[in-house]
Amino acid sequence: MELRTRPLSLADRVEDPHAELLDRVFFALSDPVRRAILERLGGQRLLVSELAAPFDISMQAVSRHVQVLVQAGLVQQERTGRVARCGLEVGPMFAAAVWINEYSRYWQAQFDTLAAWVKTLDRRRAKPRTSSRPAPGPPSVRRQAPRVRGEKTRSRR
Repeated sequence: MELRTRPLSLADRVEDPHAELLDRVFFALSDPVRRAILERLGGQRLLVSELAAPFDISMQAVSRHVQVLVQAGLVQQERTGRVARCGLEVGPMFAAAVWINEYSRYWQAQFDTLAAWVKTLDRRRAKPRTSSRPAPGPPSVRRQAPRVRGEKTRSRR
């Protein structure tokens, strides 16, 4: 009797809280409006209405973007009645940066190779070129500009 294994479906996988956090962070960062909101929050706490000011989208759309950022842990929201003040949370962003940095060894070798090639090219450019052709002297024959097709030649008198 042959035993066949099947790949685990998404529902069968054991959920990793760190992986879930990274998924939410990268999803939140995938939208340019959400990235712009994070930039505006750098170092200050703003009302959602203040965050919405530069965008040409509805207040409701900005609120939805803010909620995605809150769910990802990138924004902390304090509510006082109907007023919500938002602030930047750097912890999840740091976790994403650490995850990306773990893979830097893969591209670092490529950067090292590129740097070596650039050095080689710089050294080649710095060397004086020797040419087997003689140095150009004074022109003994006057050169004429090339003719354009269809142009009539002028006779010289």
